[in-house]
Amino acid sequence: MSIDQIASEALRLSPHDRAILAEAIWESLEDPYFLSSDISENEAIDLSKQRDREIELGKVEPLSHTDLMEKLRK
Repeated sequence: MSIDQIASEALRLSPHDRAILAEAIWESLEDPYFLSSDISENEAIDLSKQRDREIELGKVEPLSHTDLMEKLRK
């Protein structure tokens, strides 16, 4: 069964049951916030500010969430 099929079925559940399912899936992840990184928090903040400036200046074009998810699924 594909992720899209599972999502479609899950969305048919009641809000309460969807919340329980979401919590169970979330808790099954080992550490969803752990990302191996060689940069410090301050460097990450500086990088995010640089990326924001690049978007504002039109040097790069941001992706919508929908476009990003589509690219990740391919």
